[in-house]
Amino acid sequence: MMLSFKRKKPLLVGIDISSAAVKLIELSQAPAGYRVESYAAEALPMEAMVDKNITDVEAVGNAVRSVVRQSGTRLKHAAVAVAGSAVITKTISMPATLNEDELEDQIELEADQYIPYSLDEVSLDYEVQGISAKNPEMVDVLLAASRKENVEDRVAAVELGGLKATIVDVEAFAVENTFALLPDQLPEGGEDLIVAIADTGAAVTTLTVIDNDRIVYTREQGFGGRQLTEEIQRRYGLSYEEAGLAKKHGGLPDSYVTEVLEPFKHAMAQQIGRSLQFFVSSSAHRGVDCIVLAGGCASISGIDTLIEAQLGTPTIVANPFANMSLSNRIKPQNLSNDAPAMMIACGLAMRSFDS
Repeated sequence: MMLSFKRKKPLLVGIDISSAAVKLIELSQAPAGYRVESYAAEALPMEAMVDKNITDVEAVGNAVRSVVRQSGTRLKHAAVAVAGSAVITKTISMPATLNEDELEDQIELEADQYIPYSLDEVSLDYEVQGISAKNPEMVDVLLAASRKENVEDRVAAVELGGLKATIVDVEAFAVENTFALLPDQLPEGGEDLIVAIADTGAAVTTLTVIDNDRIVYTREQGFGGRQLTEEIQRRYGLSYEEAGLAKKHGGLPDSYVTEVLEPFKHAMAQQIGRSLQFFVSSSAHRGVDCIVLAGGCASISGIDTLIEAQLGTPTIVANPFANMSLSNRIKPQNLSNDAPAMMIACGLAMRSFDS
């Protein structure tokens, strides 16, 4: 074995703070890809998050501590993400001759042209995307900015949970990362397809369209599984917590499927269809070739078949762990049930292995 004096970057757990839960994934590299070392999810109190913004840092911190304990991870560093709606992204062109320091200085000088807030109020980062297609003497640079409080609240919650937030990413980029694991689940291995990832969580449905492994469109809508929970609560006279448990573990009257669940599934298909119509009308694309369902609502039995039938587009449920080996402390059935909701956490955990 060679000696190496370069300090390796610490490995990271992916921590996804969504509107209803905190999810943790820890990956390691295995000979044939990745291995899931540990994972856990913990529900958040309803008032801890509003519109994907943290309103109770302490409650989220407690949930982070809980997933760290449940998962048994030994890692101390984390990657977290802010929601797309909290981030402004812009691709700008810069001279290819600039070195890293010059590029950074130039971006700081020019950033205020693209960001509608004072630069003191934002956290800013950029990534060089490569030579510009329009001009070979320029490089395309992706600029991302978010209000400081969005970033600082997540960092603070993670630290309360006993971890250090080393990377703050954007949710859509984490999804794009995980998408790289899905080709063999897609028609024709995903070759030359335009794919829509519809992530329906508790409160928000995010549509991300990927063409040639690049995000070309994202849109958020206020629709999610919480509507189903509230309908169960109202119809059967349960508390919100009881309704959530009944939704997950069963025990509701026979009429539940036809009177409550089926209408919700149709509403979900309608929301995704509407988002796709917005995409087609606002872009030069002809439409999408495949829909990938993610988020907690993707685990609803038969939802993929119903959406495929209603929208006439091949539809699959995402499982980023399909080709991964699992450590013996993971219960395969539990991970498989939660897999569609783990797209963001998985993409964040993959940041450990960025070259």
